[in-house]
Amino acid sequence: MSYRRDADILERHERTRVYKQLSQLMAVDVYGRYKQRPLSPEGLLPTISRYRFYLAFENSVYRDYITEKLWRNSFQAGSVPVVLGPPRADYEAQAPPGSFIHVDDFNSTGALAAFLRGLAADEGRYRSYFEWRRRGRVKLYTDWRERLCTICARYRQLPPGKVYHDLDAWAHW
Repeated sequence: MSYRRDADILERHERTRVYKQLSQLMAVDVYGRYKQRPLSPEGLLPTISRYRFYLAFENSVYRDYITEKLWRNSFQAGSVPVVLGPPRADYEAQAPPGSFIHVDDFNSTGALAAFLRGLAADEGRYRSYFEWRRRGRVKLYTDWRERLCTICARYRQLPPGKVYHDLDAWAHW
């Protein structure tokens, strides 16, 4: 299991408490400047992909506040996200069904650790968390400059005066 601490300010959060308890019950590798194990942007996904689980713990709890920790760090790397943040219903409204484990589903960190160990040992159950990949994929729009680059690259070939009502379809994003 891996956990990337992207906050360099030592501050007490629920995520810190859960991480500390979980790390006493099972191996948790921590990356980031805080632990003197920084990851380059190029090394982030390959590193996470070596783990079965990724602690996608949000630093703030707000309705619908789900960051790249779920979408990029977990789903694109191919690790099952263990999420802590908004309520389960917020994740269910945005993430593929059966694709994540929510910390709030367990009455203790010990119960969560036992579940993760059992899931890691049962290949069939573990793979069920990736069933959503048969029906869809994750496409991130993380940086507005990515979209502008696509438009700029095609600009000179565009017919003058043509109006595009659906940029998504035009750019094949």
